[in-house]
Amino acid sequence: MPNKRSEIDSVSAVGLVMLAAGSSSRLGRAKQLVTIDGESLIRRMTKVALATVCRPIIVVLGAQNERIALEIADLPILILKNPEWEEGMSSSIRLGVEQLMRGAPSTSAVVLMLCDQPMVSSDLINRLVAHFQKNANQVFACEYGNQLGVPALFDRSFFDELSQLKGAAGAKKVIAQHESTVHRLAFPEGELDIDTPEDYQRVLSHLVTKDRSVTE
Repeated sequence: MPNKRSEIDSVSAVGLVMLAAGSSSRLGRAKQLVTIDGESLIRRMTKVALATVCRPIIVVLGAQNERIALEIADLPILILKNPEWEEGMSSSIRLGVEQLMRGAPSTSAVVLMLCDQPMVSSDLINRLVAHFQKNANQVFACEYGNQLGVPALFDRSFFDELSQLKGAAGAKKVIAQHESTVHRLAFPEGELDIDTPEDYQRVLSHLVTKDRSVTE
């Protein structure tokens, strides 16, 4: 059940659901709480979501949810605690989309994003929304590593499909089923996610290199 508001205020045509319920077994600690530039990953990515045109912002937590929720409890978002998080990512998608349909029934689309892709920016999300506004009734997905994935935007005509997902497949299953008509947005940095300690170090090194190139 929501722990901040009983209903979502319908303040925008496009809602956003951030998936952050996993146990981070390969990392050995909660990835949501690793720090980048002195800030926890969950807070960093929630602030990215809040800087977009999307509303409402829903964050779905699962493993260690009480501890992780403290990092974002002061932000104007809706936190959902997923009791079925061990089933896989699909259970969090179902929870988020169902809450969106119930709390903001006029929502025309949803953006799905992960908390463990630190290179995702508010500009990237806003570009997905801008493409949607010109081409409704479609799926818009990011392309990286020769695959399509999240962040991705789904028109409301796909809400039923998303809310019926099962297991660990996540949104990629829906994207694959409609691949021939999916609008693609190049996002090579989407390959940089945090699943292992090596991934975390790779992300930190990439950010240092990126910051250095900006200042030179």
